[in-house]
Amino acid sequence: MALAERVQRAARQPSDRPRRRPGRRFFFFLSVAGPGLIAANAGNDAGGIATYASAGSQYGYRTLFFMVLVTVGLVVVQEMSARLGAFTGKGLVGLIREEFSVRLTFLAVASLLVANTGLVVSEFAGIGAALQLFGLPSEVTVPVAALAIWSLVVLGSYRYAERVLLLLSLAFITYPIAVVLGHPHWPTVVSDTFVPHLYASKGFLLLGVALIGTTISPYMQLYNAAGVVDRGIGREDYRLERIDTVAGAIFADLISMCIIIATAATIGGRGPLTSAKEAALALRPVAGPAAEALFALGLLGASALAGAVVPLSTSYAVAEAVGVERSVSRRFSEAPLFLGLFTVQIVVGAAVALLPVNLIKLLVGTQVIEGVVAPVILVFILVLANRRSVLADAANGPVFRLVATVVVALVSAMSATLVVFTVLGWFGVA
Repeated sequence: MALAERVQRAARQPSDRPRRRPGRRFFFFLSVAGPGLIAANAGNDAGGIATYASAGSQYGYRTLFFMVLVTVGLVVVQEMSARLGAFTGKGLVGLIREEFSVRLTFLAVASLLVANTGLVVSEFAGIGAALQLFGLPSEVTVPVAALAIWSLVVLGSYRYAERVLLLLSLAFITYPIAVVLGHPHWPTVVSDTFVPHLYASKGFLLLGVALIGTTISPYMQLYNAAGVVDRGIGREDYRLERIDTVAGAIFADLISMCIIIATAATIGGRGPLTSAKEAALALRPVAGPAAEALFALGLLGASALAGAVVPLSTSYAVAEAVGVERSVSRRFSEAPLFLGLFTVQIVVGAAVALLPVNLIKLLVGTQVIEGVVAPVILVFILVLANRRSVLADAANGPVFRLVATVVVALVSAMSATLVVFTVLGWFGVA
């Protein structure tokens, strides 16, 4: 019996049974948790941690209100992608291929392939950087991590891989602990979270754009929908999957806010940071070695999680675009393109991460490509979720359609801003 069916059957038991205790509620949530939580947490990867830490280091708590708005956007976008997967039984790219131009579909997928390959490199670099903080050489740890991630996906089943990825999500608990060690000024934290305290500057604007880009990334939506399909979640199970998706998005952004608070409390005013490793090192003199270790553990778990999710999202997208078998539960002979592409991305990502490349330039270039791809994917999601021919009575209602349209329009505008300023910067204009 499928996991979703067991959970749903348990939920339908007579109401005269004793209420669940808090501990049982926690385990109930764990039984529901799946693609939504994994996809959202993958956004807190090495590049994401660097961006959030830099926000706290540069502007203190002032970006917290902005993150509240970003959370609303993430919930809306992730919910639509999960609903599309559950009610149609197809991934996003498969739906795009059926409903729109094939050429446009392949253009989006090709851009995603390039951008995600760059992200995979950064994830393995993050794994190496995290373990270097514990004195372990990246020349050894990166290949071992690559082999472990590859084996998890290629040699296991979807349910086994999902459990391991959910386990990696526990690493994010280190950031709330780091907040406690940082002793933030809680009245200021609360004020900046619920009342706008913004800077009228280009730097603050671009950081806000970067926060959106690293929080709402195309690979998250692609993985979320594909993971729902691969898990076998259908229309009848969507109530539980919606809990997973919404709660996962909120949890992931609470972790993002914890990173901002921890760095703001300890090194606020230091200036921009260039990597998550730099953030961990900067915390040591102020908050002690425990804070550095917690940041390192969080970076390791985040990078390993995204190191699996990012190439999986690409493999799902490409396999859906050409209409071939795509499932983690399939053998290599049954899904050669899907698992073969995943293998290539892991090998290339780990190999390039060991080279003396400028990872900051790589991340900037990747952000530009994602800045182009993100609006296209989000518009596709919005249009598909609005169509009754696709979702029937599960299509967006008037209020949700309005909110989703505003979210997609704002994210697209921010992404375009990032692309324009970055390209102008290459020519010394901005």
